[in-house]
Amino acid sequence: MTKKKGSNPGDDQMSFWDHLDVLRGTLIRSLAWLCAFTALGLAFRDLLFEIVLAPTRQDFIVYRLLGWDFGMSLVNIEISAQFFVHLRAAAGAGLVLAFPLIIWEIWKFIRPALYEGETRAVRTAFLLSSLLFYFGVVFGYLVVLPVCLQFFMNYTVSPDIVNTITLGSYMGLFTSMVLLIGVVFEFPAVLSMLSRIGVLDRGTLRKGRRYAVVAVLILAALITPSDPFSMIVLALPLYGLYELSILLCKPTKAASE
Repeated sequence: MTKKKGSNPGDDQMSFWDHLDVLRGTLIRSLAWLCAFTALGLAFRDLLFEIVLAPTRQDFIVYRLLGWDFGMSLVNIEISAQFFVHLRAAAGAGLVLAFPLIIWEIWKFIRPALYEGETRAVRTAFLLSSLLFYFGVVFGYLVVLPVCLQFFMNYTVSPDIVNTITLGSYMGLFTSMVLLIGVVFEFPAVLSMLSRIGVLDRGTLRKGRRYAVVAVLILAALITPSDPFSMIVLALPLYGLYELSILLCKPTKAASE
């Protein structure tokens, strides 16, 4: 990246091709971290699928705590499905484990282009993003995924139809519920960074509460297209993230003066 804004006028600036070289290095290192942790997922297959398949079992901790009588069996109908499911699960685990390191690589890339006063604020937002991502992954795994499985497995259009769940179908739901919720939980970190660099403030978010409620309900309905209970289970923490964003943002200029 270029020299920090506010540096001495005589300092050399990086050319366009220098930027591309730095970006290429960032992408290569990020990909290397992802591949390294994906390799761990491939190597420790039994441990990985002990975690991935736990929500399908009756003794899953969430079902025992809530007293749910639930369990499901998976089948495989494609000859290569189990191999590719292993690859997908390993790549997902690699992304989860490598996420802080990828964030660190992105931070190192953009840091030289920031003003001195922006560096600390953006660094804090990047650190917060990793914590929120992991919190979202855990919430998706322990709350959203079990609720969706419970609803979909107990919903029938006719008693004559028996649910036979394929491994690929389960993995599709698992990936979308766990990783997608992790990404959604990044929302406060993004708004906090925008606030610190002066794009928005706390007053703006407070005025937008009514719109946030509608947006959260729509997002929750899209992520969990099941029953109203599942939507509310997801919508409440999502709106809580919006309120957290308000607390993390800088106050309005009038209030801070």
